[in-house]
Amino acid sequence: MENLFSHSDDALAGPAEPMETLEPVIHVVTVPGPVAQAFAGFTDHTHLWWPLEIHGVFGAGSYVEFEDILILETADDGRTAVWGTIDDWQPPLSFHASWYPGSTAMWSTELRVAFRAVPEGTEVRVVHDGWEGAEDPATARAAYIEGWPVVLERFVRFMGGATDQQQ
Repeated sequence: MENLFSHSDDALAGPAEPMETLEPVIHVVTVPGPVAQAFAGFTDHTHLWWPLEIHGVFGAGSYVEFEDILILETADDGRTAVWGTIDDWQPPLSFHASWYPGSTAMWSTELRVAFRAVPEGTEVRVVHDGWEGAEDPATARAAYIEGWPVVLERFVRFMGGATDQQQ
């Protein structure tokens, strides 16, 4: 039997143009204290340090939390926005999530946050990748190049660390 799609327009068009590969955005900070404390500060107390006034869906006054397999922001009027879906949870060492704040899972990127003991306390490594999943990959990547340092500076300050260490 002949393939039903053998004469489709795609078959005649030839190979697709390769998509530009965008490098991951990687930021590393060190916070004082043990790994378990840093992981809890990042995941259990996000609402206390995340700069929602500039990096949130609903702005200042909303609340962000890790709940089950979701990362959620809740507005003061009860509306919610899912920021991401956690698909690998390894406390206190790491988590991985499909990341799509202000968007939908259809336009998600990939976020991995890893925690590792170092002599000064805990190294926190944020690797944000999978830009091809974003609606506008280059614009999304550029926004996170600027945004993650602001977010992580707030986390470092919350954990009692020095804020002049962005890598």
